[in-house]
Amino acid sequence: MLGLPSPIIPPEIASHVLEGVDLCDGVLRNLFLLNALGLQINDIEPFCQDEIVLYRECAEKRVSSIYLRQRLSDSEHKLGLSMPIEEAKERAAQLQSEITSLERHMILASGSQGMEGFRQRWSLHGRLQDTKRRLEALNQGIEKRKPDKIDGEPKGDPVRKKWFFW
Repeated sequence: MLGLPSPIIPPEIASHVLEGVDLCDGVLRNLFLLNALGLQINDIEPFCQDEIVLYRECAEKRVSSIYLRQRLSDSEHKLGLSMPIEEAKERAAQLQSEITSLERHMILASGSQGMEGFRQRWSLHGRLQDTKRRLEALNQGIEKRKPDKIDGEPKGDPVRKKWFFW
């Protein structure tokens, strides 16, 4: 629905429910309030267009970030499988030191108060969890290596003999 929200309040909403509620203000409060009353999305739409749009944008961002995190994890797993073993171990040590640093920052941020402290802790927590998942995927890739690629070079006869039958 386009344009300004309708000023008409559906009769299904009791007047005491709307006391103190600013229609189409407050990010998702109204959407959840009206949805809790059991109204369908079409009944809510005239009043909460902004909230519905914001909710859809947040859902799309969440889906794309989940997809990005999965791609990062998959790429770390592939690195663990394909990198020479020394470089893979060095990469694992680098990720482990990053985890340690983030944990220390998390401890320092736990002393921060208010909304800014919450945002810092939330951001650090997300980065910490992502880094732990990347390290776990890298380690799984290292563990699942084929035994002939442990040293980074395939074992066996360095010169392969080719037989031709005429």
